[in-house]
Amino acid sequence: MRYVQPIRDMDQVQEFMEYLDEKNKRNFIMFMLGINLGLRISDVLQLRVKDVRNKASIKIYEKKTGKYKQMIISDELRRAVKEYTKNMKPYDFLLQSRKKTKTGGQKPISRVQAYRIMKETADAIGYTGDVGTHTMRKTFAYHFYQQTNDVATLQAIFGHKRQSDTLRYIGVEQEKVDQVVNNLFRRRKTKQK
Repeated sequence: MRYVQPIRDMDQVQEFMEYLDEKNKRNFIMFMLGINLGLRISDVLQLRVKDVRNKASIKIYEKKTGKYKQMIISDELRRAVKEYTKNMKPYDFLLQSRKKTKTGGQKPISRVQAYRIMKETADAIGYTGDVGTHTMRKTFAYHFYQQTNDVATLQAIFGHKRQSDTLRYIGVEQEKVDQVVNNLFRRRKTKQK
């Protein structure tokens, strides 16, 4: 898996949202689910309309960990989902692919397609950070930490064994190192005589 970073700047998060909302509603919903729920893309892709429509929270069985997880659905996400799913059936995949199964049934977009969506969006808006499908999950985590400074809760959400793992995961440790290194040896301004 490629190493990716969270989108740290809220203005850039907003640019992703605006671009995707204008360009493709399905892709916008994918991004909104990712940054609001902090789920792995493998779990997001399996969501069906019934999992989120008219719900205050989402309950899922995480594929990777084999554990159940519950996350609140924010008001903003709930409004977006309501609008997006108004003509969809309860068992429809939220993120439907145009490709069909061998029997003609629907299927969700693939992880590869989700990556392409993120990469193409980044290119279109001029975002130069390292992006991938995990960028959405890391963006959720980074901004959760920035707003709360609560690494213990974030550690519990992600199931990490140590808080240092959580901080490294969201890039906070690297960000601190970069700031210190950048300011280590600055030249002093000399006084004019």
